[in-house]
Amino acid sequence: MTNTVIVITGASSGIGEAFARLAASKGASVALVARRADVLKAVAADCGANALPIVADVSKRAEVERVLAEAIARFGHIDVWVNNVGQGITRNPSELTDDDIDVVMQINVKSALYGMQTVLPHFKARGAGQIINVSSMLGRTPFAVIRSAYCGAKHFLNALTATFRLEVQATHPGIQFTLVSPGVVRTDFGNNAIHGGPDSRTFPESQSAEEVAAVLAEVIETRKADVYTRKGAKDRVLGYFAGLTEDPQG
Repeated sequence: MTNTVIVITGASSGIGEAFARLAASKGASVALVARRADVLKAVAADCGANALPIVADVSKRAEVERVLAEAIARFGHIDVWVNNVGQGITRNPSELTDDDIDVVMQINVKSALYGMQTVLPHFKARGAGQIINVSSMLGRTPFAVIRSAYCGAKHFLNALTATFRLEVQATHPGIQFTLVSPGVVRTDFGNNAIHGGPDSRTFPESQSAEEVAAVLAEVIETRKADVYTRKGAKDRVLGYFAGLTEDPQG
């Protein structure tokens, strides 16, 4: 990863912070993006001289455009853009309001859309680049009722990632769009969910942010299109959909 320039959104905590530290330790230059200035700058300081903290709200297109400009001004180019920002919501589908849907889509879908659309011209001009979108197992198997809107947002993100890949690689095969789907991760995700929620650290079969970060580092090396962060996750997804119909091929 030496000499690779990576933009990481949601870099002040959780998966984003863990990946920032790992990437910096492997020799990457990192532009770290988040809203909380004090925490973000502390993470950047720990990552070393090749870390640039950019305080921004990536749910706003103009802020994302500023991130691109500042990262290029500092490092000259970008190799990888990681859309990691996300937030859960705790509400059953029958109780969802218009505001619930609007907020969840803005944070989980539009922030990634802005990132992809903003960095794409830069990647096209270089003929190379990689966009990594951090999704969720709930974007594959919507089994958590209280996460109804979040499940829908991650399904939308998955579809956007796949269709971007099809569109762009038709003319620019050197640009990869990678989808990464973690399961439950031991972060503040649950505590920070809209309307509150259970602590993610209390769930069984969780994994650490560092484990997910290691997968992110791996997909930069392999450039795989679609990966899970836990062994057996793909089989669980296939089993889920097979169980919805008598004919698994239907």
